[in-house]
Amino acid sequence: MLGAGWSVTSSPTAPQAVALLIKIPWDRANQRLRLELKLLDPDGHQVTLPGMDGNQLAIGHAGEIEAGRPPGVAAGSMLDAVLAISIPPMPLPPGRYEWRLELAEHTVSESFTVRRK
Repeated sequence: MLGAGWSVTSSPTAPQAVALLIKIPWDRANQRLRLELKLLDPDGHQVTLPGMDGNQLAIGHAGEIEAGRPPGVAAGSMLDAVLAISIPPMPLPPGRYEWRLELAEHTVSESFTVRRK
């Protein structure tokens, strides 16, 4: 993982990656599951930063994942899906931020703080 093991950083942030190990229930195999990752600011709004073209770019990732049932895996087993999303340095103002992942009917989050210089 890139940038693992920290909860306080400076701005601009260092290059990092959001790494996911997702356990998919046996009965959800071979189904496309919607995945949405967002970076939220201290007020709970999605962070936007200027893109190369000058337009605001929402920080996050959206897509779908699907895990198949490998031959020989026992019925009822959890199926693994892994994903790493690279995040470039970001010029974030000081404050507490939250990575929020919504997957199917579940939401998980992890926070970090950008400190004042």
